[in-house]
Order: sequence, then structure tokens, then C-alpha cells
Amino acid sequence: MDKVVMYSKDYCPYCARAQALLKQRGVTDLEIIRIDQDPAQRDIMIERTGRRTVPQIFIGERHIGGCDDLMALDRAGGLAPLLNG
Repeated sequence: MDKVVMYSKDYCPYCARAQALLKQRGVTDLEIIRIDQDPAQRDIMIERTGRRTVPQIFIGERHIGGCDDLMALDRAGGLAPLLNG
């Protein structure tokens, strides 16, 4: 399984929802980067994604997007193949 990384903040219902879906799909090793604790990571996230909102999710080097993007990918049947490599 490719590494899954999620940029997040402390209180973020969309982050919690995305994390719950990833867990349901078998992700046990989710790297969470807290941009509220490390402002430099926020700058890196914006540079990598062009977006300012969290969550921002990566599977391997592929940028998935935010919570809505993740949910749409899952509904379309595209999440499981990405997670299973």
C-alpha cells in the first residue's frame, strides 16, 4: 500500500470524516501533518496542492484533494484500487 498522508488541523470535521473513511478502507498507517502546529507545513501544503483548506490527502505522490474529493473517488470505485497499489 502506498503511503497515505493527510494535512489536517486540530478541530476539523472534514478531516475526521476523511480519516474515518480511510480507516474503513483499510488504511492503518495514516500520516497526519498538523498545519496548525507547524506553519511551515501549511506553506508546503499550499505549494504542493494550490489549496488552502484541509484536509488535503495524498496517496503516494498522487494528490487526491479534500474530503469531498476523497468521498467522490470512493463512490466512483477509484479509492480501493489506489489503496491496494
